[in-house]
Amino acid sequence: MSDLDKKIKVHASYITKEYDLIQKKSDKLKSLFGTSKEEIPQFWALKGVSFDVFAGEAVGLIGINGSGKSTLSNIIGGIIPPTSGELIISGETSIVTIGAGLKNPLSGIENIRLKCTMSGMNNKEINENIEEIINFADLGDFIYQPVKSYSSGMKSRLGFSIAVHQNPDILIIDEALSVGDDTFYQKCVDKILDFKKEGKTIFFVSHSLGQVTKLCDKTIWMHYGDLKAFGPTNEVIDEYKKFTKWFKSLSKEEKKEYQTKYKSEQSSFSLENLYDKEVTKKQESTLLLRSERKDLQSKLQRNQVGDNMKNSTKIILVCLILLTLLFSVISFSGKSLTFFLENPIVFIQKHVTKSKKSLTENKVKSSTQKPVSESTTEKEKSSTVESSEVFQSSNEMKKYTVLPGDTWSQIAYTNNISVEELLEANDRLETDSLHSGEVINIPEIFNQSGEN
Repeated sequence: MSDLDKKIKVHASYITKEYDLIQKKSDKLKSLFGTSKEEIPQFWALKGVSFDVFAGEAVGLIGINGSGKSTLSNIIGGIIPPTSGELIISGETSIVTIGAGLKNPLSGIENIRLKCTMSGMNNKEINENIEEIINFADLGDFIYQPVKSYSSGMKSRLGFSIAVHQNPDILIIDEALSVGDDTFYQKCVDKILDFKKEGKTIFFVSHSLGQVTKLCDKTIWMHYGDLKAFGPTNEVIDEYKKFTKWFKSLSKEEKKEYQTKYKSEQSSFSLENLYDKEVTKKQESTLLLRSERKDLQSKLQRNQVGDNMKNSTKIILVCLILLTLLFSVISFSGKSLTFFLENPIVFIQKHVTKSKKSLTENKVKSSTQKPVSESTTEKEKSSTVESSEVFQSSNEMKKYTVLPGDTWSQIAYTNNISVEELLEANDRLETDSLHSGEVINIPEIFNQSGEN
């Protein structure tokens, strides 16, 4: 059957993926808010990948470390969103990586139920399939032990067994067979071949060219974020072997220079440059219609999912932060929320005044600090005695005219004194009612330096 007669299961067009190279924790917050975005270096793991995969095909994903294989498989599996591009998936996907989605504190059998539930299976379907999943994984009594005690091979067994028994339309295997023994590997190969016969689509990520050759009809060669080649497996692997042979023949300095060049291209890549490049390429072969330009522009629009926060989200987050700070200030001030709601202006004025006083006192202390010497000891003693006398005797009064709505506690709080001190200054024993226009005394208590 030709490709034209088959159904396309995965259509990828200009898929890109950008990562922020976070250097500090504050950079993560900046990237979410979209502020100082240009200050954070970017790295493009994918730089415009396009391909079509048909029903019943097994496609290998090969390439050196850091080429974008796992990023592409995670995007196809729906684990991470692309930065731009068009991705159409026809059917349910299931991805198998070593330990992916397994919860370490849970036992193997608990993980089976959890992952099957998350995939949409109900309890009846889980009960019908659980024995088959356990038998395929072949973990023995370890199926009842916490996954944190499993080896890499055991996690791979369990993950693969759960994934294939969810009956996905598209199965993605990312290095999951590299840690298994020969017996389990052959069991997996047989299952993959059964899937192919059923018309299911398979993506197989591996560094083992032998496994790829045996299992895959076509192969994608990823190279520093680009799709280097895509075609029949034997042809692509032959090209890949030629490259690896050439690369190994380079000196250490030449290898480093080659890698640095391609990594710098991944850092300097942009969607605008990709658009210009594709327009130029298409115009060389045919006249590019306006509709084609518009379609290309839409595919190269940055996807907001997983990128910066929306403006509405930013506003909500800022409001929550301000409310948290406000409640903290009210709590530490010793006042109730009711008092703040009734006297917001008085509360704010009070704390502004206290902040100014605190700053002034700190400045005075820092400016009057001098090195201690034996010759100044007597002067310091005498000045201390004089200051204490001033502090004790400098209690003065000022007059205040009562305004409508004033209370004893409010006036005391505004003037940074206690209610008892205010009552004593006015020869009152109780906080009886105040009358608008009444003049009362407010004590002015001075500190040691003579400042109010």
